[in-house]
Amino acid sequence: MVLFVCTANVVEMIPSPLLDRMEIIAIAGYITDEKMHIARDYLEKNTREASGIKPEQIALQLVRQGLSNEPPQDVTIVKATKEDKNSPNSLAEDASKDVNRTDSSLENIDVVPLTTISEVDPNDHSIEAPTKPSVEETAKFLCTSGTHEVNENTQRTMEALVDKPVEKVVVDASNLSDFVGKPVFQGEHIYDQTPVGVVMGLAWNAMGGSTLYIETAKVEESEGKGALVVTGQLGDVMKESAQIAQTVCRAVLLEKEPNNPFFRMSKLHLHVPAGATPKDGPSAGCTMVTSMLSLAMGKSVKKDLAMTGVLMFSVKQVKEKIIAARRSGVKTMIFPSTNRRDFDELTSNVKEGLEVHFVDMYSEIYDIAFPGDAKT
Repeated sequence: MVLFVCTANVVEMIPSPLLDRMEIIAIAGYITDEKMHIARDYLEKNTREASGIKPEQIALQLVRQGLSNEPPQDVTIVKATKEDKNSPNSLAEDASKDVNRTDSSLENIDVVPLTTISEVDPNDHSIEAPTKPSVEETAKFLCTSGTHEVNENTQRTMEALVDKPVEKVVVDASNLSDFVGKPVFQGEHIYDQTPVGVVMGLAWNAMGGSTLYIETAKVEESEGKGALVVTGQLGDVMKESAQIAQTVCRAVLLEKEPNNPFFRMSKLHLHVPAGATPKDGPSAGCTMVTSMLSLAMGKSVKKDLAMTGVLMFSVKQVKEKIIAARRSGVKTMIFPSTNRRDFDELTSNVKEGLEVHFVDMYSEIYDIAFPGDAKT
């Protein structure tokens, strides 16, 4: 029996005939708390050992809570003081003792006197050529030709290391990049006041969950100019979602503001940033509706709000999207009600501190996104 184990970041890229013969095991990405423990228990240890630093030479007091918009904690790395018995200074003293023990061992070597030939008869051809000096001869030479001077220099060097003040290294949020480099990933910027026509959505890609803004702007306004242009390398499904969203917007605006001719007279441009990255999928529907309504009514959505869903249909990768929202500092999220079970299965540390709403109709999303707008 032969067992094949395959890995993939995007299951949709696997050919369907092959996928039908596979058992799929989905493994979610690490959350910030898990990454913190990995860094503390494994990465720090391996890096320290690779650098030749002993555990007693460094003290890791705090761990930063991830490179994100979450409030960071500082990292303070302090070397042990010289009074510490396990400090580098005590190691230097031990090394000095080892050197002294080596000196005494050399001095205790029994030296055999050398017999020299003072006069050689030129006619005596029986005398052999001089041989190489013996080990005893070499030992005596080393003991009498500057070894003590070298030992004294070593001793003075050790004493200088002992008396040298121990350097204190503090790593915090201001200089962290000097030690580990710039952040590889950066969460979306959270506006102090969300602009009109801008709404944050939740998405999923090969790297896990992500957040992205959907922006809508008015290009021109004139009677009969109502139209919609979409950009951002959107796939066919996402383009259709934008058209459906515009239809829903017209119905909602007719209910909320019957005399508002915005969609009839305005040419709109809907853009999903990161235009170099292809995007597709239906889960941005409610985000597009909210973005266009925000522009039509001139109202900003609630701060720290993100949403995902096709109004009444469930979405996938709930955990990854929630992790991405936390990384971006989002506190309020909207999901379809059919995803409540997926949310309930998550661990408490993923759900902690979040305000999550599960909705069935867009009218519920409207009340959450525009809390200051009275119901009509």
